[in-house]
Amino acid sequence: MQNLHIKRPQEANQASQYRGRFAPSPSGLLHFGSLIAALASFLDAKSFINDHGKQGKWLIRIEDIDPPREQQGASTAILTSLEAFGLHWDETELYQSSQSQYYRDILSNLSEQKLSYYCQCTRAQIKAIGGIYQGHCLSANHPPQHSALRLVNQYGLHQFNDLFQGHVLCDKKLADEDFIIHRKDGLFAYQLAVVADDIAQGITHVVRGCDLLEPTARQLTLYQTLNNSFLKCNTPLFGHIPLAITSDGYKLSKQNKAPAIDNDRPQPAIIAALQFLGQSPAPELHNASVEELIKWAINNWQRGNVPKAVEINID
Repeated sequence: MQNLHIKRPQEANQASQYRGRFAPSPSGLLHFGSLIAALASFLDAKSFINDHGKQGKWLIRIEDIDPPREQQGASTAILTSLEAFGLHWDETELYQSSQSQYYRDILSNLSEQKLSYYCQCTRAQIKAIGGIYQGHCLSANHPPQHSALRLVNQYGLHQFNDLFQGHVLCDKKLADEDFIIHRKDGLFAYQLAVVADDIAQGITHVVRGCDLLEPTARQLTLYQTLNNSFLKCNTPLFGHIPLAITSDGYKLSKQNKAPAIDNDRPQPAIIAALQFLGQSPAPELHNASVEELIKWAINNWQRGNVPKAVEINID
């Protein structure tokens, strides 16, 4: 078995240090929904002050491991928008496309410990039996060719305490599923990459949208699997903020062609995002600079004011 040597902050724990992150995919430009997520994760990190007076760190990770969905130039445009909105990150941004060998090492270790297996079931086949994979290929000994790789799910964690939503209970049947960690098309699965990179970057707090509540259960299972086998790691605290949806019930997303935020007039969108998150900027701040707005938001961030809701209509 190959030992993984990962450079992590030595004291990366939730009590003494805060290391948060924003991890957009370069499938399009930032829109209002992604601004809300970025702002929430930034403010939660920057409002944290430990016993030594050190402010939390906020990192950027570009999730560029799905080339068919990526838009040329989107990565640079995303970083430009974040800077225009006063959301400055603390360390060099990480690109998932540079992490392939690290992911392969983890997959190799899982395979050696009999914690993964190849599966050739199609989505149509799984849908036909009710939509939950039942471990059909566990003992089939399929070859790697034309196969996805699934994790042997020993834990099926289906509940957790959320920083904003409180106690979260997920679908137990879905949480018990042997989920995919390497796709049939040869791409690394989101669940694997996001957990691997949060470990590598020493992330202590993950703040993101409620569309990732169910995936969090799977990620918690993967953390426990890795921690109990070959990769000692601390599981982050998770916090999920409401999704911005339209009157038609659609989430603001790149897939739904949500309009990009305006880098030339960031203040109105920042104020609207703060209000969405339950924060209450004073009327005089409507004429403030971006820097003044962000400084106020850091000093006045209140987790308890974030609505306990999965989604909020913004129309």
